[in-house]
Amino acid sequence: MNQIRNFSIIAHIDHGKSTLADRMLEVTHTVETRKMKEQVLDSMDLERERGITIKMQPVRMEYIHKGVTYQINLIDTPGHIDFSYEVSRALKAVEGVLLLVDSTQGVQAQTLTTLQMAQEQGLTIIPVLTKIDVPHARREEVSAELKALVGCADEDIQCVSGKTGEGVDALLAVICEKIPPPRPPSIETFRGLVFDFQYSNHRGIIVFLRVFDGSVKKGDQLRFLAAERNFTALEVGILSPEERPVEVLNAGEIGYIVTGIKEPGVASVGDTLALVKGSRELLVGYRSVPPVVWASVFPASQDDFTMLKQALDRLKMSDSSLSYEEESSGVLGRGFRCGFLGMLHLEIVTERLKREFNIEIVLTAPSIVYEVQYEDGLIDEVYAASRFPEYGTKVQVREPWVLAQLITPPTYLGGIMTLLYEHEGSVLETEVFGDGRNLLTVEIPLRELMRNFFDKLKNATSGYASLSYEIAEMRPAHVTRLDVYIAEELVPAFSRVVGIARAEIDAKAMVEKLYTTLPRQMFITKIQTKALGRIIASRTLSAMKKDVTGHLYGGDITRKMKLREKQKKGKKKMLEHGKVNIPQDVFMKMVKSE
Repeated sequence: MNQIRNFSIIAHIDHGKSTLADRMLEVTHTVETRKMKEQVLDSMDLERERGITIKMQPVRMEYIHKGVTYQINLIDTPGHIDFSYEVSRALKAVEGVLLLVDSTQGVQAQTLTTLQMAQEQGLTIIPVLTKIDVPHARREEVSAELKALVGCADEDIQCVSGKTGEGVDALLAVICEKIPPPRPPSIETFRGLVFDFQYSNHRGIIVFLRVFDGSVKKGDQLRFLAAERNFTALEVGILSPEERPVEVLNAGEIGYIVTGIKEPGVASVGDTLALVKGSRELLVGYRSVPPVVWASVFPASQDDFTMLKQALDRLKMSDSSLSYEEESSGVLGRGFRCGFLGMLHLEIVTERLKREFNIEIVLTAPSIVYEVQYEDGLIDEVYAASRFPEYGTKVQVREPWVLAQLITPPTYLGGIMTLLYEHEGSVLETEVFGDGRNLLTVEIPLRELMRNFFDKLKNATSGYASLSYEIAEMRPAHVTRLDVYIAEELVPAFSRVVGIARAEIDAKAMVEKLYTTLPRQMFITKIQTKALGRIIASRTLSAMKKDVTGHLYGGDITRKMKLREKQKKGKKKMLEHGKVNIPQDVFMKMVKSE
């Protein structure tokens, strides 16, 4: 146990976590050179394309330092704020972290958030400066930032290059020397913390865990303590990085267990595994993660409804933070109301539905949960715009606000202030970093953060600003429901909840967008938006023209007049009873970002 070292890498997106992990696997000869490829630990195509880590991946390496063979367990974690709960569970499973900072960009907001988690848990922190081979690396300035942040000396900062492998050997030696071995077990019987899991068609759910107490072997009768579900361990093993079965997993080690369970909702990140006849005490810090953003997912063809349900069930097997319930819409048919951890999580799930299950879907505009209190004291949680009370109903509405940290070069402060004003945000506090960048503490409604705030921030700061946030508290909301009527018929799929201050702007923008995307009908079509109890914006789409007399040749003019009269009556009848057929691509264009 004294030769075991468990650690994680924390860093902002795109600071080179996965590349550094690749070099470590090379130096320790864990992966043969001929099998080496970029982002070895990122197994999903989506991760490779975007260059981000979505799912955590543990790996065991062996490294000889001063004649002693050390077992080094690395958990590669996601860097995006949406997955912060998963990162916090990974940090529970280790004794130390590498604080990885890009020498060209410096410390970023999401790095600060994860570092704070590591410090609260009392983990050993090794500061690492990466991308030192890049010509425009700012080693001195970023080192000064790191020293101020962690309170370390110059010699404590490790300098590495994930691309060339420079400094990786020395870093592994520091890991062996500075990161403490796992603590001794507190009880004799087996207990382990689940920090991730995946699903296999043949073997069911495979959980990744850190063993804290006792040991576990194949055939043991185990129990998920939070889910209260028993199962038999079909296989135990380690990842290096492929699965490798072993006889037994002992205290301090990180590995996997094949459960054979093939139903969603059993495994979840942060649950404790124990022997059926063993301890019933959960390892610290388990909680279920509530969704932050909601959106409805419908199959483009109703024939695919069952396939969509099966696909969501399958995704839930490998992603416990996804939640969904069945719902139906008069326009879009049957579908599912899904809860996500944030906008990136939403994007990843919908992309996986299309790629892995080959399903064409229609996604409604993302919304958040509003707390609506009626006059009789009844409190309702509303997360679908169609269920939001109409204007004039006497209710009190509260919405979630977030506390955000934003790091930016001073040049872009003006643009950020304008952006915050547009999104109802305000600055609470400002600090200055060693290299002159500003750290802003900001409060902003969650609904405004979901209104493309990330993309607009990147545009306003040429990509130099970074943002991390946490949900703060519920506050009174100044919002209203915005409805869309096409040919005087309400289209619930286009309804959304907007800030009262923006109601008019959003209403006009929606009408204009529909006017340009909706195909013309055989009759005159009115497009209207209604909010605050009145029609705010309206445009009329002219009818499609068809020359009904085109086939006539010669003869009396009255023949043409009769046909035109007949057409006029037909159009009038259509106007009274006609129904607008809205194509799927119009829905898609409307729910995409502004």
